[in-house]
Amino acid sequence: MGKFLVPGVVSAVVGVALGAVATFGITAAAQNNTRPEIDRSGNADSSLLNQVEYGSR
Repeated sequence: MGKFLVPGVVSAVVGVALGAVATFGITAAAQNNTRPEIDRSGNADSSLLNQVEYGSR
């Protein structure tokens, strides 16, 4: 019985540890859901809605 009990307990402990790491990793990855900020540092005299207009129309 001892030759099955020790590997079974070790396997259960490793399984719980891997499950916890996977759960926390997936949760941390899912929380990264912020929208990036838009760069509004364009030159207002040479752009329209931050899109540069080349040439005259």
